[in-house]
Amino acid sequence: MLIALIGRDKPGALQIRIDNRDAHFDYLKSSGVVTQAGPLLDAEGQMCGSLVVLDVADMTAAEGWAAMDPYGKAGLFETVELIHWNKVI
Repeated sequence: MLIALIGRDKPGALQIRIDNRDAHFDYLKSSGVVTQAGPLLDAEGQMCGSLVVLDVADMTAAEGWAAMDPYGKAGLFETVELIHWNKVI
């Protein structure tokens, strides 16, 4: 099951993102369930959120993954959505 995680950063939280970026990257690479990932950018090209596509057994697994993400644990996100996604292309 593919799940898109869309996390929107809290206003003014760029330093939280920077401080936790290495741990977040390590988690993305080591978890074995991330198929695509990258930052969302605002109109000025500044990082303002994250998009992570997970390939997991079910929504519960996606929720567990999100709960352990260093960005989430550090309080970076104002909102997080987990959406079942169907890859077409």
